[in-house]
Amino acid sequence: MEENKNSYDVLIIGGGPAGLTAGLYAARARLHCVLLERMMMGGQIATTDMVENYPGFPEGIAGSQIGPLFESQAKRFGLEVRQFQEGAKIERQDDGFTVVCGNGDQLFSKSIIVATGSSWNPLGIPGEERLRGAGVSYCATCDGAFFRDQELAVIGGGNSAVEEAVFLTRFASKVYIIHRRDQLRAEKVVQEKAFANPKIEMVWSHVPIEIVGENQVEGVKVKSVKSGEERLLPVAGVFIYVGMKADSGIVSHLLETDERGYIKAGEDTLTTCPGIFAAGDVRTKPLRQVATAVADGATAAAMAEKYLENL
Repeated sequence: MEENKNSYDVLIIGGGPAGLTAGLYAARARLHCVLLERMMMGGQIATTDMVENYPGFPEGIAGSQIGPLFESQAKRFGLEVRQFQEGAKIERQDDGFTVVCGNGDQLFSKSIIVATGSSWNPLGIPGEERLRGAGVSYCATCDGAFFRDQELAVIGGGNSAVEEAVFLTRFASKVYIIHRRDQLRAEKVVQEKAFANPKIEMVWSHVPIEIVGENQVEGVKVKSVKSGEERLLPVAGVFIYVGMKADSGIVSHLLETDERGYIKAGEDTLTTCPGIFAAGDVRTKPLRQVATAVADGATAAAMAEKYLENL
């Protein structure tokens, strides 16, 4: 295919830590590369209040700051960034891939790095979908400030659920953490912050069965997994953190994924489709953190460079 401004060596989908690191490494390797990001730079981490476990920031760093810092560094080496533009469709060609964007633009690339991340699973209970955006949320840092001096519920027991519950106490008068087990899955240091916070009340061994309200959340109905007893917690907002699924739909027809949609790729980021590499939370891996996403991004760029050399 004839080279033009819409033809690239590497096309990266996703502007989180994995995608931006891939862009930095690819640009420094003098590859002609472009990154597509449908929302804000930073991906999932941009909705996190504070990141305390990424090396180099002893006092922690706000999640919203990481994306712009990564972006400016990658751009300095020549990465082209198309923000608020998403890939809608990818088709395999003899010499690469055609990517049709949501705005109708058609791009060509010899290789693709998929760094689309993952998103929160819904609960799938009555009232959740109807009241989404009216008290039902999946992002405490996005919506917490709307609930000053009100009672809230957080669903889940992992790191994200507990960290966001602690964050919500900045605004809320009380935060219930509703967890189906009688102990949390979050790291001990995260648990300690929650247990020490007087605004947090644990609702052990309960599951949510309905979110109640007409035009706005007015409560969440929970059920004991031990006794079957039901009760209503009068909350103004419900924040849901019950596991994630991979956002791999754009390439799922071209390569192998597992039952939750995570792209089958090892530490080398190679997928079952030559020329497509998976980096960050979207691939099968034991740990999904900024540090591992950055490692994936660097590896994916190096593997893409090697792939291009062998074409």
